[in-house]
Amino acid sequence: MSSLIKKKVPKNLVSQFLCLSGVILGASALALEFGFKADLIPPVILYTFEVLAVLLLWAGKVQEWRSLPRREFNWRKPFLDILLIVFLLFSIFLLPLIIKPQADSMRIPWLAFKIYLLVRIVIYMGRFSVRVTASGRGPTHVLLVSFVLIILIGAILLMLPSANQGRTLGFTDAVFTSTSATCVTGLIVRDTGSEFTVLGQTIILFLMQIGGLGIMIFGALFALLLGSPLSLRESIAMRDIMNEQSPGRIGRIVVFIIIVTVLMEGLGVLGLYGIWSENPEMPIENAYRFNQFFYSIFHSVSAFCNAGFSLQSDSLSSYRTCWQIYLIVCPLIIMGGLGFPVLNNLWSLLWKRLAKRLKINKPVSSPVKLTLHSRLALWTTGCLLLFGFLMLMFLELLREDNNGDFSVINLLDSLFNSITARTAGFNTVEIRQLGAGSKLVLILLMCIGGSPSSTAGGVKTVTFAVMVLAIYTTIRRQRDVVIFQRSIPIMIVRRVATLIMLYGLTLWMATLLLTITEHSQGTDMLDLLFEAASALGTVGLSTGVTAQLSLAGKWVIIVTMFVGRLGPLSLLAALTFNARPARYDYPKEPLVVG
Repeated sequence: MSSLIKKKVPKNLVSQFLCLSGVILGASALALEFGFKADLIPPVILYTFEVLAVLLLWAGKVQEWRSLPRREFNWRKPFLDILLIVFLLFSIFLLPLIIKPQADSMRIPWLAFKIYLLVRIVIYMGRFSVRVTASGRGPTHVLLVSFVLIILIGAILLMLPSANQGRTLGFTDAVFTSTSATCVTGLIVRDTGSEFTVLGQTIILFLMQIGGLGIMIFGALFALLLGSPLSLRESIAMRDIMNEQSPGRIGRIVVFIIIVTVLMEGLGVLGLYGIWSENPEMPIENAYRFNQFFYSIFHSVSAFCNAGFSLQSDSLSSYRTCWQIYLIVCPLIIMGGLGFPVLNNLWSLLWKRLAKRLKINKPVSSPVKLTLHSRLALWTTGCLLLFGFLMLMFLELLREDNNGDFSVINLLDSLFNSITARTAGFNTVEIRQLGAGSKLVLILLMCIGGSPSSTAGGVKTVTFAVMVLAIYTTIRRQRDVVIFQRSIPIMIVRRVATLIMLYGLTLWMATLLLTITEHSQGTDMLDLLFEAASALGTVGLSTGVTAQLSLAGKWVIIVTMFVGRLGPLSLLAALTFNARPARYDYPKEPLVVG
């Protein structure tokens, strides 16, 4: 047994070394080829590097298969690998024979080769993230490091000349944009539609998708597609990150998340296609249909991931009269902000009722019902949407400069702002034009945010609901926090109180730093508070402060967005991961409070 272990470890190390070398070489070659407008290196050398990268990846994969015991290897496991190789061989040898001889007929096989290389790199990075997750480190450490790496990689890619229109993107602006996209915030210092090329916009699109779902989700999906189920250690690590109780359900949860994401974003693309026909900023060229399709994909992903990035300089203000904005974008924002545990619970309940109505005689292991988490999330979401809508409507109606003029569009704007403040970041009206009362309402909604395990930020709806219930319990002098005939453990209440306190302190600190860095700008205090709340809640709404930020102010917002995406409590847990709890008690003594 010991000899078998000694032989297996070096083979795995060799496999990892070969794959990592192929990934680094392939990624560098692709970046040099597509990232610069002029050829820095002759194409022949770049093509040679790309071919060598694929050979290294193949060698690493073969070495990995060889390291497996014979009883564990079967041809169904590497099915996706074999399928990708078949696609590559077909594109290189058979596709040129099918296509009519043309001057650029060989570009298609080379393009397929580059696509194959890019897919292999993405698969390796996702799979590698899952292995790091199961390495024994704390899940919060893994999240922190993964977000930092994604932000840095995204910033480097956005700085490539081919990703920008005209002027070069500085390092601070690149990190700001990458952080805003990865943390699904939506605050911008460069206009996304006019100052980035299609390559730059595509990079931002992928950063939003990866940041919204998490690189570990894609890594687990690739593991399942490659026929290598998650090990017990990987499942336990993924369970901690996804807040799931049973490690055995991780695979099904990952598949459910991907299916829901593809389905929702696909429906969003279909619903939004055609809405951009009257967009004056869209170039009318031969690629007009492609532009419509790309615009639809970009805004659908941005809405479901609650990112708030838009390819229009005025966000969605030009389309405030279009029904798709309210019937397509708003549901995408709400569904993305509900959280995948709630969506999974709703789907299980719906499937149970459909099976009962269709008389499908499949035994149900346990009764399916709405969990306490789902009930709290749904009720709190509904109450906050109604509260925000009514407050914004009446506050804007009572403004002295409004003259009592309130049309249907104003009603829809109030509804849209109530939805987008938690935490999408789109806007159909200029936020700077709203009154001080409306801005304070939006700040409250931004701080609360969406539901846990969702693409939204903020302290989360369930956290806010538990805090309100704890206050009510204290006022009524009851012993336990009770809701829907269920009591909430005291440890949850303590965690909620800690999270809200840390969130408030972080918001105060960010606002204080902005008052120092933006002192020379003469910005209003309320606007700085709004900017800090938008960054910490990963919302993306702004009163116009973002474009005027100083260099120090940009870094304050960058750190605030990062802390807001990870969560102040998670970040604190990562910093105090090695702290050991005390195993002794001191004598108790009462205090006078209140």
